[in-house]
This record gives sequence, C-alpha cells and structure tokens, in this order.
Amino acid sequence: MGDTQRPAKKTAKSRPKPASTNEPQFVQLLSPEGGRVKHPDYDIDLSDDEYRGLYRDLVITRELDAQGTALQRQGQLGLWPSLLGQEAAQVGSGRALKPQDTVFPAYRELGVQWCRGIDLISAFALFRGTDLGGRDTAADRFNMYAIVIASQTLHAAGYAMGVAMDGALGEDGEAVVVYHGDGATSEGDFNEALIWAGVFNSPLVFFCQNNQYAISETNARQFRLPPHRRAEGFGVPGIFVDGNDVLATYAVTRDALDRARRGEGPSLIEAYTYRMQPHTTSDDATRYRDEAELDFWRAKDPIVRYRKWLAAEGLADEAYFAQIDTEAGEQVRALRARVMALTDPEVSEMFDNVYAEMPPGIAAQRAEAVDFQASLEEGSDLR
Repeated sequence: MGDTQRPAKKTAKSRPKPASTNEPQFVQLLSPEGGRVKHPDYDIDLSDDEYRGLYRDLVITRELDAQGTALQRQGQLGLWPSLLGQEAAQVGSGRALKPQDTVFPAYRELGVQWCRGIDLISAFALFRGTDLGGRDTAADRFNMYAIVIASQTLHAAGYAMGVAMDGALGEDGEAVVVYHGDGATSEGDFNEALIWAGVFNSPLVFFCQNNQYAISETNARQFRLPPHRRAEGFGVPGIFVDGNDVLATYAVTRDALDRARRGEGPSLIEAYTYRMQPHTTSDDATRYRDEAELDFWRAKDPIVRYRKWLAAEGLADEAYFAQIDTEAGEQVRALRARVMALTDPEVSEMFDNVYAEMPPGIAAQRAEAVDFQASLEEGSDLR
C-alpha cells in the first residue's frame, strides 16, 4: 500500500498489450457485447430471480464503492481502494460461496462482503480509522481485511489445512477462498501458501483478481507467465476466466469450491479484469497509464455486458433497471449517514478480538490502558 517509484507515463504505442484471451482454457460465458458463449467444461443454470439478483449485486456494489471514493475526497475517510471494473469477479465468486465457506479477503473485496450479507460499515469504519480491524469471524466466516500484500494467503493456507485435519470435508463440507491481486503473486507469502496448500491437498481456492497492475507495475514487469499457468508448478490446477463476466466467474468458482469440499485439493483462479480507478485514492494513475487503455477496458464493462444479456433474454426490462438504480441510491444514502455518525473507539477496544480467551498479562495491560485514558480525561478538567 506504500508509495513506489512510478515509471513515466506510457504512450498508447508502448502500452503493454493485454494477455491473449484465445487460450483453450479461457472461460467466458458472456461476450463483451453481451452475447451468450458456450464453454465445454463450464455452464450455469440459475432461476430468473437469481439472474436478476446478480445484476442487483453488481449495481449496488458499484454505487457503494463510488461512495467510498467520494467520502475520501470529502475528507471523511483516510483512504479508499476502489474496485470499479472488478464487480463481476467479486459478485460472481461471492455468490458461488456456500454459508459454511470461509473467506480471507485482501483490502478491496467490498463486493464479496456484500454478497456474504455482512454489514459493510466495518469496511468503511476501517478506512475512517474508527475500527481497529479486529472482528469475531466465527459467525460470518469473513476474515478481516489484510492490508499487507499477500499476508492473507498464508493465513488462509493454514486455516484450510485445519479444515482438512478436522475432517470437515464432503459434499456439505467447508471450503476456503482467499482473494488477492496479481501483485500478490510476486510476494513470498503467496508462493509459500501455494506450496503448503498443494502439499497438504488443502480445500483452498486462490482467487486472483488480475487487474493488470500491482500499483503502477504492469503484468509484464511482474511475471513471464500468468498466474494460472504458474499454478501447475505447485501441482495446483489453474483456471483462466474472464473476470468481467459474472456468469463465468460464478461457474468456475462454484466448481473449484466443490472440488475443494470433495477433498480434491486447491485450485488457482485467475480472473482477468481491470482496475478502472487508481490503486487507492492516494495514487495518481495518470502517471503510468493513458486514456486509450482505459477506453479499451470501458468497452468490456461488466455491468453493461450483463445488462445487455438480461434485456436480450427478456429477464429484465427498463423498469427493473430503474428500480435497482433507486434501491442503490437508497443504500448509498443510508450508508453515508452511518459513516458520518461513526465515533472514535474506546482505548480498550484495541484488545478485543485478539485472543479467544484473553491471557492474564493482556488483561492487565488492558486495565492499565483504561486507567491511563481515564486519568488523561480527568486531568483535562484541570487545564
């Protein structure tokens, strides 16, 4: 998340070309124009309501994410990592999860959090500085955001090993998914996690959102082979999917999770997508990419693509689309009001959700911190 030395702005001529999507393993069920595509190994058959629900998830996720950027620009958040352009990757994979599955997010997984039905205020409170990051995840199975790049991959690998050792597999068993970016694949933690997951045949799905940039570094500056091909070196199947296709990401994630539950081991999904906004609100993306590149990816907008397909299939009409826009606006206004009402945490909260049972030494430190804070407040009356 820290600053890196950024290369000079590229011209359209020198811009690295997107990786070929003509490889046999590339999974796509919707073309960029919104046409249905058949794939020999993957398909999806949902109810009409479920198809419409995916559109609702996409639109609401995008609007709530946009509010995060707006709040930061207005000085209400310290930072915001936008997911604009990556909605299909997150919604498709998020909806493929079962209630018993466990998620290890990075720091941009607002769409997954929405699909899990978890109150989004925790993400906004974290970037506002009023949430210290500790959460009791036993109920919702959605771990805290990980700011340190790739650290969550090792956490997920260890947890997934425990799932297997506890015998919690089977058709109704637990699978684990860890989200990370293409930049994370250059970190040692990621490679170690793949080793452990592969050797122990853990029920873990690595979900790589390849949004083309590790902050300012392109794929060409990160690796010679894309993540889905590198997985083979660890004995892990790699799947290459159109990350702007919500149906395809749903299909491949559901399949990988089912494999994991059956005890068939880990998988790596590379969802090929694009980050339309800067890395975070502290980044200046104009220094390393140009408008021509953005235009190329705007034509692949995941929501526009899916909306065209819904309309063509007669699954939704303009009235439905307007209804979702209205609902998204209501969600944004409600969230904004809650963010503005957030208050600073008590000093004692930094000790919460660290240990299942607080050790005596930590309990003593907590009491000392509370007493010290109280003494400062009492002293303030004398000044």
